[in-house]
Amino acid sequence: MARKRRSRRINRELAEAYPYAVAELDFRNPYQLLVATVLSAQTTDVRVNMVTPALFAAYPDARALAEADEARLQELIQPTGFFRAKSRSLLALANKLVDDFDGEVPPKLDALVTLPGVGRKTANVVLGNAFGIPGLTVDTHFGRLSRRLELTTSEDPVQVEKDVAELIERSEWTMFSHRLIFHGRRVCHARKPACGACVIAGLCPSAGIGGTDPTAARKLLKYELAPGREALLARAREGATRDELRAEGFSLGT
Repeated sequence: MARKRRSRRINRELAEAYPYAVAELDFRNPYQLLVATVLSAQTTDVRVNMVTPALFAAYPDARALAEADEARLQELIQPTGFFRAKSRSLLALANKLVDDFDGEVPPKLDALVTLPGVGRKTANVVLGNAFGIPGLTVDTHFGRLSRRLELTTSEDPVQVEKDVAELIERSEWTMFSHRLIFHGRRVCHARKPACGACVIAGLCPSAGIGGTDPTAARKLLKYELAPGREALLARAREGATRDELRAEGFSLGT
């Protein structure tokens, strides 16, 4: 019970720190989120967001993507890396959506994981953010922080998901994923975490591994928490959307 109480307190502290936490991939519908999430493998959401406007203009739905010229598709997604493998996955995924699901993204995990290039992580991203069905998104940030916080000891994503699911209320799974991933990208970095600027340091068994000096830690912060980006942070905390922030001239990258 003590471990569960600590886990839920971590969630509350992160919710207070990141009331604006959302999926950082840009999308307008389940199809766009599914494609963007497949593209996000081995690259950043920032880079994917640079590619997807032209991609979705060219292929606005699964039927259009299924009929795409592979060379043109590769050209559009090349900046995301591994573009040949990703283009094959996207073409196969689109064809299966058309053949088996009438071109629509299915709102069920067991159906989503039958799609080429889609595992539990991608399926949970789509379910939680496009359909409002709670899911834990176990990416590299989520796994790293879950182990540092001793919510799990496992390196296996499926086991990490299972372990954390037992500690966090189901209704909070999607938002907890956003908060933990936000924290991993901004504060709890892989090589040098900014422990001295961490809002949950008092709840973290690994606190101090990156140093505890607040001044040094603040220099490590990224995105809207980075020094000099106070105006961006203020607007985010006021509830400005990602589209609104861009319209106001803010860069959402590092």
